[in-house]
Amino acid sequence: MSSPSLTNIRSLGFIKVFNFFIYGAIAVYSTFFPLYLKETGMSNFTVGMLLAGGPFISLLSNPFWGYWSDRLQNARRVLLILLIGNAVVMQIVFSLNAGYLIFTFMLLYFFFQSPLFSQSNSLILDVAEKTGHKFGSFRLWGSLGWAVMAVATGPVIERLGIRQLWIVYGLMMVISIFLAIKLPRGGKTNNRKGAKVGYGQIWTNKPFIMFLAIGVLISIPNSMNNTFVSIYISDLGGKNALIGWSAFLSSIFEIPVYLLFDRYLRKNQRTMILCLAVVSMLYALRWFLMSVAANPYQIIFIQALHCLTFAGYYYVGTQLTVLLVPKEYRASGQAVYALSWGGVSGIVAGVTGGWIFQNLGAHMMYRISTVTALLGVAGFALLFLFIRKTSRKNLKVQGYSGQKHKEA
Repeated sequence: MSSPSLTNIRSLGFIKVFNFFIYGAIAVYSTFFPLYLKETGMSNFTVGMLLAGGPFISLLSNPFWGYWSDRLQNARRVLLILLIGNAVVMQIVFSLNAGYLIFTFMLLYFFFQSPLFSQSNSLILDVAEKTGHKFGSFRLWGSLGWAVMAVATGPVIERLGIRQLWIVYGLMMVISIFLAIKLPRGGKTNNRKGAKVGYGQIWTNKPFIMFLAIGVLISIPNSMNNTFVSIYISDLGGKNALIGWSAFLSSIFEIPVYLLFDRYLRKNQRTMILCLAVVSMLYALRWFLMSVAANPYQIIFIQALHCLTFAGYYYVGTQLTVLLVPKEYRASGQAVYALSWGGVSGIVAGVTGGWIFQNLGAHMMYRISTVTALLGVAGFALLFLFIRKTSRKNLKVQGYSGQKHKEA
């Protein structure tokens, strides 16, 4: 019989390997599926409309699965349901030819796919808190999986053809399901099992709501880039292998970023908000450079800024959500955070971004993205001032109450 410490080490190892394969699977999907849709004869605008269905469905699926994860106090069970549903439905999509059937089943696919990252984050945060490990030491394995699988899949797809994408994706999902079986249960808080989830505790938190609203501004350009960058590279003459290298460079350097944040980030609200403002400035720089890119090789190197922009925002935003949302509603808080990042913004990005890309071109899409990111910078500056003002007000109230108590 294995000792508890050995079992714990194995559980932590399974989380890391699971992250590698599930992020790798979604990398294969997000990098090459738009090209698969183009191969079926869809226009850029239609591709954008179709992929906008994912964020739309996430408006329902993220709160739904976040609620059940908190209610059941079993993140592993929820993840298994999501993974099995994801794998089965996507294989059905790959077997279809009619556009309306692809659209219908993609909506069902998004119901299982959208909450995967928020629920895995909730499990990681719970395990990290109990074991003393850092969030980044687990999440970096996701970045490694994303980078390795994206670059490895490029030559495979080049050889097999984009129509055989179902083989690679299906294999990755099957491996992820078997690994998920070995994950720790997660989610055992002091609340009794089945306790009602208090969403009011989330939606009445003004700083958290402001943070979500600003996050929508920042994530709209990011979602547009994720949807159309592979098509952009292809239009400029880049091949599938080059598209894979683009995804590789955008992810591999996330690993040192996560390790640095684990080591040096101060876990307080104002520091994190300042970090998000800086990240938003870097986003504006990234989109400006994309707007003036002239060939696919320039895009690939600009994509390397992803390690500072997305990784920085993702890490700090996840940790800030932990501070702003009560512990017993952690899965729901992470679901709502994911909702703002990929839900509302993804709908706008898919529809509006598709129209801009189709009618005004990629360069104009990225110029608009630059302005949107700068608006996000202004938003975080206002949020910082609001937090500072609120903190000072609370200190004055506490000081006044303490003085009254002393006089009494």
